[in-house]
Amino acid sequence: MPAGLMASAPAAGSTLIPPEADLARMRHQRVERIRDAMHAQGLDALVLLGNTNVVYATGVVWPLADSGRAAFEQPVAVVLADDAWPHLFSSMSVADPERSDLPPDHLHGPVFLDFDQGVARFTAHLAELVPAGAAVGIDEWTNALRRDRSLLFGAGDPADGGRVISRAKLVKTPDELACMREGLRITESAIAEVQTGVAPGVRQTELTATFLRCIFEAGADANVLDPIWQVMPPRLADGPWTTTGDLACPLLSTERVLVEGDVLWVDTGISAGGFHSDFGRTWIVGRGPDARQRAQFERWQAIMAAVLDVTRAGSTAADLTAAAVDAAGGVKPWMPHFYLGHGLGIDSAEMPYVGSDIGEAFDAGLVLTEGMVLVLEPVVWDDGAAGYRSEEVLVVTDDGWEPMTDYPYDPF
Repeated sequence: MPAGLMASAPAAGSTLIPPEADLARMRHQRVERIRDAMHAQGLDALVLLGNTNVVYATGVVWPLADSGRAAFEQPVAVVLADDAWPHLFSSMSVADPERSDLPPDHLHGPVFLDFDQGVARFTAHLAELVPAGAAVGIDEWTNALRRDRSLLFGAGDPADGGRVISRAKLVKTPDELACMREGLRITESAIAEVQTGVAPGVRQTELTATFLRCIFEAGADANVLDPIWQVMPPRLADGPWTTTGDLACPLLSTERVLVEGDVLWVDTGISAGGFHSDFGRTWIVGRGPDARQRAQFERWQAIMAAVLDVTRAGSTAADLTAAAVDAAGGVKPWMPHFYLGHGLGIDSAEMPYVGSDIGEAFDAGLVLTEGMVLVLEPVVWDDGAAGYRSEEVLVVTDDGWEPMTDYPYDPF
């Protein structure tokens, strides 16, 4: 990390992250956080269909499959406000104690909520767990669930269960941070091998093949963001049309052959142990940056340093956006369809969001807390010479922040 950014980092030895994660403790702490959030919203039960929400609640991690099968065999979790153990409905085997410590009576077969028969079966199970008239929340719907919603929820509308999980996972435990750091390490190890192969004549898909081989050899569960090695046009007008009138990014990789001087915006992420990673850098194919490109990087550094200077527990998201805009000369140095920063955890982008289209009032009310993880990704665009973009992953501390990665900025 450049000295200009490290100047804002806390002294060595103040890390929040333990060398290894205690997985059992982590799982129990997460359920307690969910139950606390349920009590705050007056919920007796929480039904979870979202894959990553089920992972968060149960601690069970499974290999991701193609979209059709993933929906058909969608695991479902039920968290009860008065039960320290969640219930899991799934076709998967979870006998591995490293992946789950759920009691046998909390493990159930699949319910297939895409089908009316599955909804009826699940309704019978839920009736055994939750008394009539209980307050129930749900995070996602299938068409069959919507048709027969009265079977589960009576005449009323259930609460938004996704909000419960968002609140619970907003601040990471030390064990979660340790797991996340391992996923980031796997990602950056693979990226290092990919970067050595970036050269004129290489196809984007060849870089993808190298990346996928490396992450799975290192123990990744899945590739959650198709690797982006996007060749950026020199001018905005040279790129595809967009509804925002801004950059078209990210675009999927193809068999495009790289040529000398191509400016690559790199963006990718994996899942390891149920936690997602995120990585972003700018590379130049076949040569070093010229003076104009170095100036772009220096402007990016100045913006990042200004944001990091106000990043600490007690600051608001609006403090970070204001610092970025001021350092960028009064313009927003990020793409309008994204954000200045976002959270990271069991999703590659989750709360907290900084500078998103949720709005300035949201940013003003979002207060950073020790243990929040942020991915900051300002952008410098220099029309006529493309631009520079990188991502930095950090954890918020009481008096500042700590980097969770240390990948270099080569070739800059």
